Amino acid sequence: MDTEKEENISKGNIAEIKFKEWLDKHNIPCWYIQQDISTFSPALKKYFGSKRPDFMILLPHIGFIFVDVEHKKVYKDYENFALDGEETIKYSNLQRNFNIQVWFALSNEESCYKTWYWIPVSKVLEIGKIPKFKSSKSGMNFFAIPLSEFIQIGFGDSLDRLLSKCFLKEE
Repeated sequence: MDTEKEENISKGNIAEIKFKEWLDKHNIPCWYIQQDISTFSPALKKYFGSKRPDFMILLPHIGFIFVDVEHKKVYKDYENFALDGEETIKYSNLQRNFNIQVWFALSNEESCYKTWYWIPVSKVLEIGKIPKFKSSKSGMNFFAIPLSEFIQIGFGDSLDRLLSKCFLKEE
């Protein structure tokens, strides 16, 4: 495995640990979803391949949402995040076929994992329509999503901030 890929995996693992710390700090019920291939039903592969969300967050009296936690840097020149097009479409298939909400929660070491940027997969597709650019390095398609489209949650904020932002439009 090349050094850059190992570094990205390590950063992703750190993001998941920091996200779990935030969940625990606010006493938010959740399940961490084991990423081991043997824990994954082969029947689900047709819906979203071998990739799966990292957490299931339980919302009392509502149900649950899946959350894919990712370490992502902001593209400062464009003030956006780049989200993997194929992964987003696979999560959208999971959402549509099973009526399960899937969200991305992004952060990075620049913010010391103190700010999380949340967005539902459905909104990524609504805003992006089609992937906006193709990486010359990996050949992967990405959606470029402006920062203004994300719900920002600070480490001190609880999940109620996310829910209130979903239901209340700021003027």
